[in-house]
Amino acid sequence: MKKAGWKELPIGSIIDEPGSAEKFFTGDWRSYRPIWHEDKCKHCMICWVYCPDSSIIVKDGKMVGIDLDHCKGCGICAKECKFNAIEMKLESECREEENNG
Repeated sequence: MKKAGWKELPIGSIIDEPGSAEKFFTGDWRSYRPIWHEDKCKHCMICWVYCPDSSIIVKDGKMVGIDLDHCKGCGICAKECKFNAIEMKLESECREEENNG
């Protein structure tokens, strides 16, 4: 099933069932993107505990990435990481690099 973008919701609408936000891409309003440096990560899961959007992807007890479809770019994960394994970068710079890449 293809997920809808948050912009496709009617103005003033409220998602009426718990957990249904995952049906919508909400990450495209972010100004900053978390960049995960796997080589610095100790898999302590502090970022996972603090992420308000459940955007830290975990497999077998280890962080394996960030769900950019839902990450709002708040930076809490980067602030809480004691190993500097996550840095925040301007979303516009990331997109420019992707387009020129």
